[in-house]
Amino acid sequence: MDPLLVITNSDAGTADQENLELALAVLRESASVEVAGTRNPGELDGVLHRAGSRRIVVAGGDGSLHAVVAALHKRHELAGKTLALLPLGTGNDFARGTDIPLDVEDAARLVLTGESRPVDLIVDETGEIVVNNVHVGASAQASRRGHRWKTRLGSVGIGKVNLGKLGYPIGTLLSATMPPSHRLRVEIDGTVVNDLDRPLLMVSVGNGTSVGGGTELTPEADTEDGVLDVMISRAVSPTAKVGYILQLRKGEHHERDDVLYLRGREVSVTGEEFWVSADGEIYGPERSRTWRLERAAYEMVLPPTGG
Repeated sequence: MDPLLVITNSDAGTADQENLELALAVLRESASVEVAGTRNPGELDGVLHRAGSRRIVVAGGDGSLHAVVAALHKRHELAGKTLALLPLGTGNDFARGTDIPLDVEDAARLVLTGESRPVDLIVDETGEIVVNNVHVGASAQASRRGHRWKTRLGSVGIGKVNLGKLGYPIGTLLSATMPPSHRLRVEIDGTVVNDLDRPLLMVSVGNGTSVGGGTELTPEADTEDGVLDVMISRAVSPTAKVGYILQLRKGEHHERDDVLYLRGREVSVTGEEFWVSADGEIYGPERSRTWRLERAAYEMVLPPTGG
């Protein structure tokens, strides 16, 4: 087994540290393991500079995986890299969408026995990357509000349950009382699929299936299929919003008549100011953004196909 470099968040809580130790015990049975804790992009860049040929194992959630992939992408070292994931975050949506076990000991066994396969990446016009999902509109507003609650509840636990996982549902509930509608032009591969005269609730561009710990915005997305899944909700009336939210909870919203579910390799959103949530990081307001697919950008240790 190749030597492993496990990259962790130095500011992780006690519960995460305990889970990490369980995973490390499994890894050390079969491989040489070095653990490197990082607190900021500068420390992460230094660790990656010293990584050499070792396989990188990200111990954390979607934000941690995003940080490592983004740093490697900026260093022009992502292509040909093989990464693995120990899901220690609150949402772990990338792990959910790729069937990486959420139990850290099972995930550690997968690091040792899994199959290395190429996965896709989303890149915007500024060179910033998205590993899992980027969305704008009411859902980004839910993420903005949910992030505050995630921060407030992140250190609170009942047994093994971290209440920070309730952040996105709370944000969705708060946004559902008066979610905004937007006048946005959405283009997929150069074709206008929604114009400014048709208000919409939200747009989601998915490489992975879910956000917020399991809310499947793009339930048919696949990180290996070479296309982006695009979900556009036009549920802007009060009754439509309620129906949309109820079906969103069941993962059936993309079957609604007021929802477009499309696929492509490049997506542009322009128009009124909008906020963006990309892998849980919120930024904006923006007036224009374009995301494109980078096929087979790096390799990830995943469960064997058919297994």
